Amino acid sequence: MPRNVPARSGALDLRPLSARSVVLSLLLGTHPPELATRELVPLVEGFGVGGSTLRAALSRMVAAGDLGRTDAGYRLNDRLLDRQRRQDDAVRPRTRAWDGDWEMAVVTATGRGPAERADLRTRLTGLRLAELREGVWLRPANLARELPADLGEVVQRYTARPERPARELAASLWPLDTWSGTARDLLAHIAGADRPADRLTAYAAVVRHLLADPVLPPSLLPADWPGDELRAAYAAYQRELTGAVHARVRGT
Repeated sequence: MPRNVPARSGALDLRPLSARSVVLSLLLGTHPPELATRELVPLVEGFGVGGSTLRAALSRMVAAGDLGRTDAGYRLNDRLLDRQRRQDDAVRPRTRAWDGDWEMAVVTATGRGPAERADLRTRLTGLRLAELREGVWLRPANLARELPADLGEVVQRYTARPERPARELAASLWPLDTWSGTARDLLAHIAGADRPADRLTAYAAVVRHLLADPVLPPSLLPADWPGDELRAAYAAYQRELTGAVHARVRGT
């Protein structure tokens, strides 16, 4: 099995959300990512988080640098703004017509420690590149994005046309059937989730799964690929949350 996306475990990754996770989920889905305290309190209560628990979580998040204080409430810090941008890109990836070229990134830096190597792997995976072999990463050149400039210090970029058939190569790099199966399980689960806390938990899992979508050209995907359907479901939920925030603002 390809090693570039986590294997399916047979059960959905539905992690119970802590007060911190509820706050982050709300702010990550809000543009701009800032909420007044008077808005946060009733919102999180709808997800089973009490006022005292919220206040303790907010204090810890400010101390940890996750959030910054504003005149009226809280907003995401710069590190989490990067996470919001990645999440937005997962929901609305920017693509272009594919002409058969592949991006290739070859790691050229040497003498780097385990932590640095692990961080680079995480960054390259987050950019939807897949590891062909150690130090060689590639993907179809169908994403309308540039790699971060600082990666030029450790990798060399190339454009390639592999001799191996493109569909076969893609299937060897990403476990597409596994991703598709989990996506369909998530779609079925969110269709039956009724409680607000259960829905927020389920959609947090949807975002994590979308971050692992390789966003391949349609010609390289299996039939009935559910990526667009999963993105549409999350976008609808995001609009629902935004509507709830606006309703709270109008009601104050």
